[in-house]
Amino acid sequence: MEDGLRGSGIDSGLRADLEALVGADAVVSRRSELKVYECDGWTIEKNAPDLLVMPRSTEQVSAILRLLHRRGVAFVPRGAGTGLSGGCLPLAAPVMICTSRMNRIVSIDLSNRRVEVQPGVVNLHVTDAVRPQGYFYAPDPSSQSACTIGGNIAENSGGPHTLKYGVTANHVLGVELVLPDGEVVELGGPAEEKLGYDLAGAVVGSEGTVGIVTRATLRLMRAPQSYRTMLALFDDVDTATRAVSKIIADGMVPGAIEMMDRLIIGAVEAAFHVGFPPGAGAALIVELDGLAAGLDDHASRAAELMRSCGARSVELARDEAQRQLLWKARKRAFGAVGRLASNYATQDGVVPRTRLPDILREITAIAARYRLRIGNVFHAGDGNIHPIVLYEERDADETRRAIEAGREILKACLAMGGSLTGEHGIGVEKLAEMPLLFSPDDLRVMAELRAVFDPDNRSNPGKVLPRPGSCVEVSAPRRQVPL
Repeated sequence: MEDGLRGSGIDSGLRADLEALVGADAVVSRRSELKVYECDGWTIEKNAPDLLVMPRSTEQVSAILRLLHRRGVAFVPRGAGTGLSGGCLPLAAPVMICTSRMNRIVSIDLSNRRVEVQPGVVNLHVTDAVRPQGYFYAPDPSSQSACTIGGNIAENSGGPHTLKYGVTANHVLGVELVLPDGEVVELGGPAEEKLGYDLAGAVVGSEGTVGIVTRATLRLMRAPQSYRTMLALFDDVDTATRAVSKIIADGMVPGAIEMMDRLIIGAVEAAFHVGFPPGAGAALIVELDGLAAGLDDHASRAAELMRSCGARSVELARDEAQRQLLWKARKRAFGAVGRLASNYATQDGVVPRTRLPDILREITAIAARYRLRIGNVFHAGDGNIHPIVLYEERDADETRRAIEAGREILKACLAMGGSLTGEHGIGVEKLAEMPLLFSPDDLRVMAELRAVFDPDNRSNPGKVLPRPGSCVEVSAPRRQVPL
């Protein structure tokens, strides 16, 4: 028996049956190899699966799930593992099903502006495939050069350009879904307008709790004719966030408005040498896109508004190379944080845009209270914040403080009329906070919807919805979603 199966409750017979379905090279059981799959980007909690299976087709996924259904074995889907909330952490799910080998772009239909892909296709590869013809796929998470479409659908991923173009849910027309018992169903479809309930929409953001997406039809967008990308530097985050509100209030809808604070600016400059001057307290990357006619006037107006709010400088990217350098600095900011600490945890709360100064002040207070450093890099245009809590995992007390500080930040977001997550999902990280946002009736309805797809609770168990009877802080703010 392989060392990865000892004491796992998974017998070698199941492994042999899985190997018969997908081939021996597509089943991993050695503990040393499974360690690679013990967590995603939420590294505070770790747990490796007992078996990893890597199917190559819908037929193989269906056969795997039929086998697991007969044996009553739970499973957890996994894409590239770039998630940040522990969504693919195996909890009471011995088998992990990784879709990374299902990486084919099935068809491209530019006449109808859509593309059909398998779940293991890397996000950026979709745009790369249609860029020469003047199209792009809008959702652009910071990890888009690594994350895959299946994971994006599971988490309803966003990205810097969410402000103008929306999140993954706005760009998924239909999915092929393998239910936990192995049945293959088609939800949604290529048509822009749908009749009846939006079942495909129920799958997007379900975090792998309703089955495994094996194919998706995505909406393509015409690439903007031109861009104007600006870097504005401020003395502090208060003035920068006021500038954000002023731009939106003026009637402009930029493609993106991104913010970095002093701590992140220093890390990014050390890593990428963008040219940020020392001492800047906050930086805004503002990108306007669309028809070339009139874009210069909009850029001038945005620059004027930022200067009126106290911008120290506003510079327009002089060419595409400089524009790409700015976006490289922003999208790789999380990697640059490795220069600041051995470990970090990225939060994902949301507040109304007008409350950005308030939440940033609260984050500063939380950092002081928990004796931690917290950097901020986030989608300022839509109030989706990403505080980065720095800590050392070998220090148990510091790790505990990092977790508690993250929870305090989320509670503050809710108190300001916001939400627990904008694009990273609930996973295991935010389970305890769900009752602070949703009433028991809300959570019951969500559980009933999940049960329609997965009545036995075998698809990614222990995620998104807290167990019945979980502790609820009565004094905490709560918003009930109308049914």
